[in-house]
Formats: sequence, structure tokens, C-alpha cells
Amino acid sequence: MSESGETDSAPVESREIALQEELRELIDVVGPAPLVDLLLERAFQIGATDIHFDPTPSGLRVRLRVDGLLHDVVQLPPTMMSQVISRLKLMGDMNITERRLAQDGHISNTVLGQQRDIRVGSGPTIHGERIVLRLMPDAGTLTQLEELGFDEEQEETVRRALSAPYGTILSVGPVGSGKSTTTYACAELLNLPTKSIITIEDPVERRVEGVNQLQIDSKIGLNFVSALRGALRQDPNVMMIGEIRDPETARIGVRAGLTGVLVLSTLHANDAASTIDVFRQFDVPAMFVADSLQAIISQRLIRKVCTDCRVSHHPDETMCEALGIDPAEAESVELFRGAGCDSCFHTGYHGRTGIFEILTFDQELRDAILRGKSHGEMLELAKSKGMKTLETSAMDKVKAGITTVEEMHRVMMAFPA
Repeated sequence: MSESGETDSAPVESREIALQEELRELIDVVGPAPLVDLLLERAFQIGATDIHFDPTPSGLRVRLRVDGLLHDVVQLPPTMMSQVISRLKLMGDMNITERRLAQDGHISNTVLGQQRDIRVGSGPTIHGERIVLRLMPDAGTLTQLEELGFDEEQEETVRRALSAPYGTILSVGPVGSGKSTTTYACAELLNLPTKSIITIEDPVERRVEGVNQLQIDSKIGLNFVSALRGALRQDPNVMMIGEIRDPETARIGVRAGLTGVLVLSTLHANDAASTIDVFRQFDVPAMFVADSLQAIISQRLIRKVCTDCRVSHHPDETMCEALGIDPAEAESVELFRGAGCDSCFHTGYHGRTGIFEILTFDQELRDAILRGKSHGEMLELAKSKGMKTLETSAMDKVKAGITTVEEMHRVMMAFPA
């Protein structure tokens, strides 16, 4: 999924136009508080994941990220900039007088009749303070494993890895690739009365009944390392670490996977094989890595063709080459693309799904880790054992009519494996 400010030349969707008009009408008649509250409510309604408040010489530019791409919704006048920024910082329990340094905050607000959590990040720019809100998913809704986008064989592979009594299962990828959603889905599958599950998160993204969730608080010295050490003394069967960010967390997490605990966590890595290189950079002994790892799930999010406006077509020569289709058989292959409608911002896409590659470990792969095999050698060995790559997974989604060749190229070029 692209997190950059990619230009989308598609026309603006009518819901967005309606939101723009609604906000413009309110600018002159209400204060910043009701304006911000309305924006939050509408953002949750249309499934936005982020709201950007960018200062410019002509005012405050407000954009929503929907399905991974940013869309302009309104330009607030310069006279409202400081009021809106101050309102957001007050809601996030931040220092409104500090404008020179980056700050983090948190908003817990009742939106649409339910409690929704929002992460707030502020920072200085040459035109004034900028604020970005990350709208956390509905705490009461957990995505099930079968809803993530795995094919049948991949899902069975993950379920088999989760049945292991101990070891480490990692979800890896860039920011915004759905790693946390996958990890929560795995934890939910293990959430049984017979198991003790502890999560260590920063922040706790979703509240899960039956799971002991711990919130990191650096202000009092409660970091991942100290929380991990404490959790290991509390008789866990399953431990979920929000993210492995540093060498010490990596070493403790991997060793926990060798002591009778099933560890679930996320990590920033380009693909499954490169995860091994990250552990080497963290100076985790190869023996611990080889013995602890059960599975590495590498993933990206890819936009789905809008089902309300999709139209079928046959692949042209370029598409055939990209998908590995014999051009002579093009007329027998049916693909889909979205024409653009009121349900999809006229982009032709609505919603996202995952593409995955899953690396599991047999003795030969564990020996390759111990021998210090390179990323390329690990990848080729995994492919020889049947691992489907991210690119192949994306191609299968195109052939199944779920997404398009253009979206496949966008995602794979933005975050190449």
C-alpha cells in the first residue's frame, strides 16, 4: 500500500463533494469544535484511516486517506488554522503552547455512538504546525483469519503454524501493510479459555475480551523490554508483541519462543527472507533465530475492484506479459476493472485485501540460517519448496478479478519485495 502522497487523477466521488460542501457551509457559522467533531464523524463513516491537517500559505489543507490514498476534502481559511490545531491538541492532551517540537497524543472519543480511539501526531513545518490523526479500527470488530485475503493453501499454512505449542510467528511489511490486523486475527484464533494470552502494545489498538493487554508507557519506564520480562513471569501460553523495534526486544522475544511460549509480533522488513537479515542486524544469534521461527508472513494491502461499477475486459498484450498469460489465450481470460461510481470515489476501487508470502521452516531452511545464507539464497530455497511470492499472490488476485494489473504494479513498485 502506498503511503506517499500519490496523485490520483480520478474524479472526486460524490460523497466527498457532499462532505466538502457540508464543511464549507459550516466554516462561517460554527467554531472549530463542531467542525472537527463533524469531520471525525464523517471520516469514520467513509472508512478513512487518517486525517491530514497540512498548513499552507493559503490556509489549512485537510485530506482523508481512504483505501491507502489521500483525498482533499476542504481548505480551511488562515483565520481558522490556529483554532483548529489548538482544538485537536487539546483533545489529544498535548501541550498547545509548544509549537517547535513534534508531539504525540491520543483522543478517545465517542463517535457514531461508540468509543473510537485516535492517535495524534504533530510537528512543525515552515508554514506552521501540522497534525495527522490515525483513526484506529473499531475496537469491537476483529478481522477473522479467513477474511484477510489468504488463499486456501496459505490459510492452512498459517493455521498449522499457529497450532505449534511454542515458537515465533511474525507478520512483516512496510508501514500500513496490515501487519497488526493479521497479528490480531492470529491472536483471536488462539483466544481460548485454556490459554493465557498477554499482549504488549504501543498503543493498544483493539480491546479483545479474554486477553490480558498491556499498554507501554515510556513516561514511567514501562517499555517493551521491561514489559516483556514481566510478562514472561506471568505464565503465558501466547504472547503478542506489538512490534519488534530494537535488538533487545528481538532477543527476548525470540528466546521466549524457545521457552514454551508462542510469540506473535510484527517487524518492518521488505519480504519474508529479508526478515532473517533484520535479526542479523539486531545481533540475535542465528541458532536462536533458526530454532524459534515457525513462520514469517510478509504482506501488502491492495485495493479491490469496486463491485458496484466493475466491468469485464480481456487482457491486452502488456497485461498478458505481466500476468504470465499466453497472448493466444487472452480472449478466454476475463479480468475486471472499475468504471468509477458514487460508491468508490470514482476511482474504480472500494476496500482492500491482503497479498501474502508465507515462509515456514523445515530443517533445510533452518540450516541455511545457521550457515548465514544470503537473502537471495534464502528466497530461492523457499521458492523451491513451494513458497508463493508477493508478486505471484498479486497476480492471482488480478486473475481472480479481485484487483487490476495497474493496482498490482502500483503496490509492487511502491514497496518492492
